[in-house]
Amino acid sequence: MLYVRFPLSLRNVEDLLFERGYDLCHETVRLWWNRFGPLFAGEIRRKRVNHMRGFRGIVRVTSE
Repeated sequence: MLYVRFPLSLRNVEDLLFERGYDLCHETVRLWWNRFGPLFAGEIRRKRVNHMRGFRGIVRVTSE
């Protein structure tokens, strides 16, 4: 989801971090993404599902 909102390549992330004082290689960013990306994606999915469940609970229509 964040990749779609903010399309950043590994080299763009490398440049952003360099501007903030972190000198590292785009390969390091790739390794971090492979390790922590699935955790971030799972957290985003959980929040989205919980938000949708709460919304569905409010819009409940019953017929008699």
